[in-house]
Amino acid sequence: MTTATADTAAIHGHAASAHGEHAISPGEIAIGVIIGRTSEFFDFFTYAIASVLVFPKLIFPYMTSLHATLWSFAIFPLAFVARPVGSFFFMRVDRLYGRTVKLTIALFLLGGSTAAIAFLPGYQAAGTGAALALAVLRLGQGFALGGSWDGLASLLAMNAPEERRGWYAMIPQLGAPLGLIVASGLFAFLLSVLPEPDFYDWGWRFPFFVAFAINVVALFARLRIVATPEFQRLFASRDLQPEPPLSTLRQEWRTIVIGAFAPLASLTLFHMVTVFPLSYVYLFTNETPETFLLIELGSAVLGVGAIIASGVLADRLGRRLVLGGSAVVMMVFSGFAPNILNAGMGGEIAFMVTGFLILGVSFGQSSGAVAANFPTRHRYTGSALTSDLAWLIGAGFSPLIALYLASNFGLMASGAFLLSGAVATLVALWFNQGLGAGKMDIGH
Repeated sequence: MTTATADTAAIHGHAASAHGEHAISPGEIAIGVIIGRTSEFFDFFTYAIASVLVFPKLIFPYMTSLHATLWSFAIFPLAFVARPVGSFFFMRVDRLYGRTVKLTIALFLLGGSTAAIAFLPGYQAAGTGAALALAVLRLGQGFALGGSWDGLASLLAMNAPEERRGWYAMIPQLGAPLGLIVASGLFAFLLSVLPEPDFYDWGWRFPFFVAFAINVVALFARLRIVATPEFQRLFASRDLQPEPPLSTLRQEWRTIVIGAFAPLASLTLFHMVTVFPLSYVYLFTNETPETFLLIELGSAVLGVGAIIASGVLADRLGRRLVLGGSAVVMMVFSGFAPNILNAGMGGEIAFMVTGFLILGVSFGQSSGAVAANFPTRHRYTGSALTSDLAWLIGAGFSPLIALYLASNFGLMASGAFLLSGAVATLVALWFNQGLGAGKMDIGH
């Protein structure tokens, strides 16, 4: 721990004592981070699974299965497009009315947009209006997600012991596999116990109601942490306050761009082992979706272990080496792995397990990899904007691009797409000369 950090911690400890409050520990911040990220990723994967299994039949029944899925994937990235707009809007709400008001509005909008999808009419009832309604609700999800940035991840990084920065960097990333485990398990259960007509009539709608309930629980859990006086003072002492986004963009655009490209390897692989393989297996193999969802669930459990391992590796070897090394391994993976999706259940398991192990190590250290390069007054806003741009470039269009390439040019073409993400990460790491194990922050 640096002298400045130690002094700040000591001051904060005295202040907390004077007010009869306890000093904030990284463990308390970590709990809030995991709860928040898991709820957001459960929303994300609930929609992603439905975009493969449900929306093509519900919204585009007049198309072939492939073209219906491609159109479903064309609506999918709207959330990533709307997310930066939401960040701009909610940063202003944060400045005017505070973080509690911002989070409350954003998470109720996120939960409301997600729950409203459960009432979505099909093409038979609403015609093309069904696709329009889905697009509007998807935009609502993304807009709300832009306001869900609470700063807890950055606060966690800034209060973590310097020698354990890699360990604390991986904590926010645990929300992704945990959210996938719950979403995959719920859909697999519904598919296995319900007759097909019942599932497509009403069964698929149930996870969207669950998503709203989880959002409400997560909101109160996060507010219980964020809204406390001791946390408010800690945010202020770390200068984690919202700045006008345009001001941050004008002054820190280079850092934002490099920070957005640094995690592209993991974000591209993210959809190559979650959304894309489900669509490919569902469309082009005889595997039942519930079986593949269980394969995905088991692989995600291994992914949790790989994310945890990434924290240990980063603290021992350095975060830069872990990110660069995993990108190189990903390049090798992209050269052969997609083809084994056509090798039956054994190939599917091999692809998913290997992919999630690589993803866990990479994704565990990818978030906010260059956020420490922001001046403190721009770190809160800069981290949010960097995250928005990274997900838009690296993840938003990935299912559409990968499925289009695989269906038209073969599975190896989707591997070439994955290769491009790994190359982008290596280039960004090379440009970011300030990246180092002891100079890392955590983004979203």
